[in-house]
Amino acid sequence: MPQPLHIDDGLLVFDKPAGLLTVPGRGPDKQDCLTRRVQAQWPDARVVHRLDMATSGLLLMARGPAAQRALSLAFEQRRVAKRYTAVVAGVPPSHGTGWQDIDLPIAVDWARRPLRVIDPANGQPSLTRWQAVPCDHWPNATRLLLAPVTGRSHQLRVHLQALGHPILGDALYAPAEVQAQAPRLLLHASELTLNHPLHGNELNFSSPAPF
Repeated sequence: MPQPLHIDDGLLVFDKPAGLLTVPGRGPDKQDCLTRRVQAQWPDARVVHRLDMATSGLLLMARGPAAQRALSLAFEQRRVAKRYTAVVAGVPPSHGTGWQDIDLPIAVDWARRPLRVIDPANGQPSLTRWQAVPCDHWPNATRLLLAPVTGRSHQLRVHLQALGHPILGDALYAPAEVQAQAPRLLLHASELTLNHPLHGNELNFSSPAPF
C-alpha cells in the first residue's frame, strides 16, 4: 500500500508506482488498483483524475463529496497545473530553449480501442507544452518536461509519437525497438500545483522521476 505524500481534511496525494491501475478495469485480473487500496484505509477517498497504468507519479484524491466536487471542477477548468517528465527517442526539433507546443486534435481509434489517434477532422483540441532538459543516462534520447494544457486520454503518449519521438518503453505507441530501450514507460507525473479545495491555499507537490 503506497503511503500518502500528503494528507489533510480535504485531500490525499500519492506517488503511484508504474504498473498499478488508478481505478478497477474490466475483468477479475484488473480489480487491484490504487483507489481500492486507498479506500480500504480512507473510506472517504474519491477519484478526481487518473494516471495510465504504465505511468508513475503524483495522483490526487479528494476526501468526501465537497472536496471531490471542488477538485473535479478545478481539473475541468484547468486550474490544476501538471508537469510530467518523460524520456523520448531521438532529439525533438527545438526552437530556442523555451517551451514549445504540440497542438494536434486527438480522437479514439475505434478499431483499436483504447488507443487514440491524431484526427484533424474529428479529434478533440489537444495541447501539450514541452521543453528539453539534460539527459545523461539514456543515449540517443531526450529528457522532456511536459505540461499538458488539455487532459485527453493518452495525450502525452500520442502527441510525442506524432512528433516522431515516442516515449521509451511505450508498449502502446512506440515501435518495438523504442519499447525495448526501457523496462517500463518512461513517463512520470512529477509536479502538481493547485488551490486547496476547502480553504483555497496554494499547494505544490513534487516527485522526482525514478529514471
